Amino acid sequence: MATVVNTTEEEPMLAVVRFTADLAWADAGPEVADPEVTRLCLEAQEHILAGRWLDMAFLMLASADLLLTSPSRVPDKDLECVLSVICSLVTKAGSEDQALQITDLICAKLTRQPDDKPALRLKVLFSLYNLLPSPYGKALVYKKALELATAGKAAEYIIPSFKNIDSFVTEWGIGNLEQRELYLAITRILKDQKGMTKDYFKFLNKYLATFKGSDDDSATIGDAKEEAVAAIIEFVKSPDLFQVLVCSRLCRCNFQFYEKVQGISFLRWIPPPPPL
Repeated sequence: MATVVNTTEEEPMLAVVRFTADLAWADAGPEVADPEVTRLCLEAQEHILAGRWLDMAFLMLASADLLLTSPSRVPDKDLECVLSVICSLVTKAGSEDQALQITDLICAKLTRQPDDKPALRLKVLFSLYNLLPSPYGKALVYKKALELATAGKAAEYIIPSFKNIDSFVTEWGIGNLEQRELYLAITRILKDQKGMTKDYFKFLNKYLATFKGSDDDSATIGDAKEEAVAAIIEFVKSPDLFQVLVCSRLCRCNFQFYEKVQGISFLRWIPPPPPL
C-alpha cells in the first residue's frame, strides 16, 4: 500500500490537504475517513511532484470548501492560514496564464457568500494580490475585492486603499473602459459613506472624465448622466456650501466637453464658483 512521504518544501500544502480532509470526513467514522484522507494526500503529493499546480488548486479548494461554507467549524486564524497556503500556489505556477487560472479559482471561491466573514475574505484577497507578479492579475483581484466589499457591506476594509488608486492604475496599465468601471465602483462605495464627500466627488470626476473624447453609445452616456444627476440631487439637498461649490465645479468640468449628454445641458449655465 502506498504511503504519504513527507516533503519538507511542500509540507504546508500537504498539511492543509490533510487538515481539510480530516474535517470533511470527520463524521464518517475512521473506517471510511482514513482511506479517503490518505487518498487525498496521495493525490496531492502526486500533483506536487509533477508540478501540476492548477490540479493542486482544484484539489485544495475542493477540500477547503467545507471551511468556507461552514467557517464556524474552525477558528478564523486556522481558516486564514489554510487560505493563505492555497494562495501561495500562484507563486508555483509555471506560467502567467496558469497563475491567472489559479487566481480565478481562488477569487471565485472567496467571493461566494460575501456576507460571511467579509473582513477575513478581503484580507486573504489582499494577500493574494501581493503574491501576484502580473499587473493584470493584480487588477483582477482588486476588482474582486471591490465586489466583495460592496456585497459584504465591508467598505471600511477597502476604502483605505483608495488613496493609492492613481499608482495602482499606473501599475496595472489598464485601459479607459477598465478605469471607468473601477472609478464607478469606487464612487458607488463612497456615495454611502459619511464624511467622504470630497473623495466621492474626486472619483465621480475621474469616472466622468473617462467619457471625454470617447465614442460611447447613448446607453453608456446615459449611465454617466444618471450618476451625475444623482450626485447633483444629493448635493442640492446639502446645506454645506463647500459641497455645492465642488459639485458646480465638477459639473462644469465634465459636461462642457461632449454634446451627447442631453437633458442636463442646464449645467452649463451654473455660474463659475469662487476660488476654493
